[in-house]
Parts: sequence; structure tokens; C-alpha cells
Amino acid sequence: MPPIKTGNLAYDRPGGEASREMPARPIDMAHLARQTMGDRGLEQEVLQLFAQQAVTVRKQFSGASPAERIRLAHGLKGSARGVGAFAIAECVAALETRPDDDGVLERLTLLIDQVCDFISAIHR
Repeated sequence: MPPIKTGNLAYDRPGGEASREMPARPIDMAHLARQTMGDRGLEQEVLQLFAQQAVTVRKQFSGASPAERIRLAHGLKGSARGVGAFAIAECVAALETRPDDDGVLERLTLLIDQVCDFISAIHR
């Protein structure tokens, strides 16, 4: 499966250091390794599936009703926690309570872009 490309850079400084607004690593790789029992192939597969889900959910948010946004956020929250994308999990948890908050939606977009870029970078 080819890496997910979003067109955004995951890091804004050399050496992989992230900006202050985003975590240095958008995926807790130690958590993911525990979830996959250290199986690198399974890690890659799970991360690719998560990236696809996150991008799909992001697209669906724009035309969704508040009730649909809550449902989408809840599903993504569980997946994000499973792979160790805890910043996304926290963000979609906020969307569950404030589905019309444009600021939270913007943050989610940035976090999803960062996760997709990170996944692409580690699968090169």
C-alpha cells in the first residue's frame, strides 16, 4: 500500500523538530509497538489504515450534521487511541462536545496532516 500524501510538511525545522504547537512525534511509537507486539509489518499496516481513516473522516466533517460529526469523532477517537495518536484522540474528544467549533476542526486538520506526513516519512 503506498504512503498517504497530504502535501504538507510534518516538520518545520531541520532534524525533525516540530513546531511548539504540535508534538514532536504525532504517534507514540512505544504504545503502537505494545499494541502490535513489536510486529513492524503490522505497525505499518495499522498506521496506513489509520491514516486512510483519518483523511476520510476529515473530508466527511465538512458536510456533516452535528450529530454525524459526533459519530465520526467518536470512531476516530478510538482508532487514534489504539495507534497512539493521542493528540488526535484529544482533539476529536473535544469535537464530540463541540461539533461546530471551527477552531477544533482546524486543529484536527493540522494534526491529521502531521500524522499522515509522519507515517509517510517512516515508511520511506
